[in-house]
Amino acid sequence: MNKLLKKKTESVLNLLFFFLILYFIQIYEKSSPFKSIAVKKNLTKIRVRYGETDQMGVVYYGNYAQYLEQGRTEWLRDLGFSYKWMEANNVHLPVINLTIDYKAPAHYDDVLLVTTALKKIPTFKIDFYYEIHNEEGVLLITATTSLVFVNSTTKKIQKAPDYLLKKLQE
Repeated sequence: MNKLLKKKTESVLNLLFFFLILYFIQIYEKSSPFKSIAVKKNLTKIRVRYGETDQMGVVYYGNYAQYLEQGRTEWLRDLGFSYKWMEANNVHLPVINLTIDYKAPAHYDDVLLVTTALKKIPTFKIDFYYEIHNEEGVLLITATTSLVFVNSTTKKIQKAPDYLLKKLQE
């Protein structure tokens, strides 16, 4: 009986968490700079692991770059591509700029919501804007990254692939 009650409680809590996230997304979208961006965005949920924190249980500042990378990877996957697929098709995307503004700390076992969006349609480079919120909806960071499209064979910068531009116009 105790296991059944625990499962039901867990299900109710998961459902409440889901609706809480939806609620915060609605509030967030009304006040967010994302509403002026007409291109695609992605939401990625990440749980902070113990090894990503310091002795006080606070996320080490350098780990946010990995959270942003995970957001970009999922953003791309939502479009129907992956980094692996793009590399197999002769395109690499090195980061050439990263800017992070820290607002509040994340802690061990927090669930983070990474919002990833384009700043503009890519040319030779692709610019992203990010926000990371905790499960209470507190804004933890804002960030931007710029990446360039590089031909894997020639190692030269190239224009954004047509398949990506076409997908962004859908």
